[in-house]
Amino acid sequence: MKLGEIHVNDMRFRAQHGCMEEEARIGGDYVVDVTIRMDLHEAATTDRLDATADYCDVHRIAQEAMAIRSKLIEHVAQRILDGLRQQWPHAESFQVKLTKIAPPIGGDVASVAVVLNG
Repeated sequence: MKLGEIHVNDMRFRAQHGCMEEEARIGGDYVVDVTIRMDLHEAATTDRLDATADYCDVHRIAQEAMAIRSKLIEHVAQRILDGLRQQWPHAESFQVKLTKIAPPIGGDVASVAVVLNG
């Protein structure tokens, strides 16, 4: 077994998440980072895509989860985490970081983020 990590970083999305009605209408910008910890021995020795996590599938899972409106980014991050677990049940662990850019919180804040591990 050769445990390793796959990182898919800075996936950018425009979505309508948030508790305020204006967020549903206007939308906002989000960034998703995913880490998958899994056995990479077979992929490293055979050069076969089916022996690892396909980055396109990671992006698709994030994109599908981001398209469903939620009030909380924690809820969206959990959908992404659940989708990753379903796609790669044999993986050791996952991390999803979901960042909301320039949240409307009445102050000068660059971003807020939630990180879920599972």
